[in-house]
Amino acid sequence: MLSLEIGQGLLIPLAGTTLGSACVFFMRNSLHPALQRALTGFAAGVMVAASVWSLLLPSLEQAAAMGKWSFLPAVIGFWMGILFLWLLDHIVPHLHRGSDEAEGIKTGFGKSTMLTLAVALHNLPEGMAVGAVFAGWMAGEKGISLAAALTLSLGIAIQNFPEGAIISMPLRAEGLSKPRAFFYGLLSGVVEPIGALLTILLAGIMVPVLPYALSFAAGAMIYVVVEELIPEMSVGKHSNLGTLFFAAGFTLMMTLDVALGA
Repeated sequence: MLSLEIGQGLLIPLAGTTLGSACVFFMRNSLHPALQRALTGFAAGVMVAASVWSLLLPSLEQAAAMGKWSFLPAVIGFWMGILFLWLLDHIVPHLHRGSDEAEGIKTGFGKSTMLTLAVALHNLPEGMAVGAVFAGWMAGEKGISLAAALTLSLGIAIQNFPEGAIISMPLRAEGLSKPRAFFYGLLSGVVEPIGALLTILLAGIMVPVLPYALSFAAGAMIYVVVEELIPEMSVGKHSNLGTLFFAAGFTLMMTLDVALGA
């Protein structure tokens, strides 16, 4: 049975998305493009730092007994995560912000649904990352503490806050009611606790290959950053704002992981 700590840990990222989506009730109907670039850059920085400190480094540590070959699980798992997201990117119907060309299989879904699926698609690896770390803690794996798992959940929640606003605010600007825009924003984040829970329930399978599972989640998150977030933070008139906020998100997540995750 899942403990209270794990239940809370799985819901923390969703809380960040929910609060961000709620901005639609008390902010203007649209976000300034510069603010969108800044928030997207911040989210990308958090995800990259989480991939390194919370996933890849623990993956290498878990495989330390392999000696000079300890990099193999991290490399193999990382590429599995990349290819998994690449496959989903070609299958799941979705629409990126600022684009009128849908990706994935052809469907009759509306634009709001397609935008929500795009965000849900890149939220999935975040949920898997949280689940993999909690699975490692539940198994008593060395180097993975409850504090580290909760810190990762907190870091994901922090970057989910602007993401929730980024999905709900443009939907409101396109004519959706505030409750509906909020609902779509919230819905995009539901995939995270689901992905985390499924990962934990598979802990019996995951633990023997935990280094692969950790690096798998890292690869999936890096795919999202490079394929989606970095292009979005650089769209429009040239600006260094996204880069600066990327650095801010990266250093914040790194600080949280080192200071709180021990």
